[in-house]
Amino acid sequence: MKRHTKQKGFHVLPRRWVVERTFSWLGRSRRLSKDYEREPRSSESQVYLASSRLLLRQICNNQIAYE
Repeated sequence: MKRHTKQKGFHVLPRRWVVERTFSWLGRSRRLSKDYEREPRSSESQVYLASSRLLLRQICNNQIAYE
């Protein structure tokens, strides 16, 4: 989203908190906290593993709440 030229100061962008929250969830993964991987593909696969773990946790919590 582009900033208007007449605005001054800090303005919160809509839905930016979703991205920041996701980055913080991924940052809690020990493997992603440091750059241990030599290959970019290996780092990418670690991000996929961490995000799938978060998704599975959300799915399981929602199923338990509805039972």
